[in-house]
Amino acid sequence: MIDLYFAATPNGWKISIMLEELGLPYRVLPVDLRGGGQFEPGFLKISPNNRIPAIVDQAPGDGGDPLSVFESGAILIYLAEKTGQLIPCTARGRSTVVQWVLWQMSGFGPMLGQHGHFTLYAPEKIPYAIDRYRDEARRLYGVLDRQLAVTGAYVAGDYSIADIACFPWAMTHKAQGFTLDDFPSVKRWYAEVRARDQVQAGLAVGKFVKEPFDEEARRNIFGGRAKEQLAGRGDAVLPKSGGAEAK
Repeated sequence: MIDLYFAATPNGWKISIMLEELGLPYRVLPVDLRGGGQFEPGFLKISPNNRIPAIVDQAPGDGGDPLSVFESGAILIYLAEKTGQLIPCTARGRSTVVQWVLWQMSGFGPMLGQHGHFTLYAPEKIPYAIDRYRDEARRLYGVLDRQLAVTGAYVAGDYSIADIACFPWAMTHKAQGFTLDDFPSVKRWYAEVRARDQVQAGLAVGKFVKEPFDEEARRNIFGGRAKEQLAGRGDAVLPKSGGAEAK
């Protein structure tokens, strides 16, 4: 059994999709990001960066105590290596897949995240920031489009954790004002990945429900609470977040 500490975000969906693709049994432990669940002491022991997703593998391969893993890219690699699936066994093939996972982790996800923040959520619309991150996001879509044109299939050739890493972030394209018509190879790939039954099952986990985005939510998600913790003022223990859903 894998315990999945989860919220309905692109990074969270990476891991629910991965677990569905692998067919591993897992239990969903929701983390209430708007309510500050990511700052609970118990969660911080598993994910010291106070971010979802994180997992606890109750039966690690070494037979030892339960093993926790945080950071979505690290989780994808860990689960792929645990099962021997969705990552090549050859050095060259594995290197290619890991390169594209790290490309997503260091560029595609963070830049789309910043663009989405300044375009959709920032209380003050700053043209320089919006233009800066829009241009970089568009550039990265171009990088992905060229790679998919080269492979003619998936990001690293065969379907792999590289696709699982990239796909949930590509799902944000409409909200961020991009059209996949500008990136024909991404459009073809996106439709193929989205049609997978396992991807649909992973996306159904914690299906996003719109809730009021109040000042407490803004404080918890966009850094105010973290700044208070750093200053030694955010040490209160919050109520435990939601229940668990077994899969």
